[in-house]
Amino acid sequence: MELIKVSATSRTAAVAGAIAGIVREHHRAEVQAIGAGAVNQAMKALILAIGYLRADGIFVTCVPEFADVTIGENVKTAIKLVIEPNAASNFSASTPQTDSPGI
Repeated sequence: MELIKVSATSRTAAVAGAIAGIVREHHRAEVQAIGAGAVNQAMKALILAIGYLRADGIFVTCVPEFADVTIGENVKTAIKLVIEPNAASNFSASTPQTDSPGI
């Protein structure tokens, strides 16, 4: 599974579609953003993706995490969003659940 990297100029609808598609196919998506603008776009995309997935009976949780990313010689702190279906989803029986709280 690929990591979805979001920038401040990413198109929200495109990122939302990518999140929804990956969750449908792999039952898990990871989104990474560095900087306030990128995190803003990632959160808006997550909100849209939740709506897309909910229409298909897929309900997700999101656990935010910090991640260190090396860019050149610099280490930056990114926000990583781990998105997984919860027990109320149509295909949740085949998805391992975690004890992590989500939104």
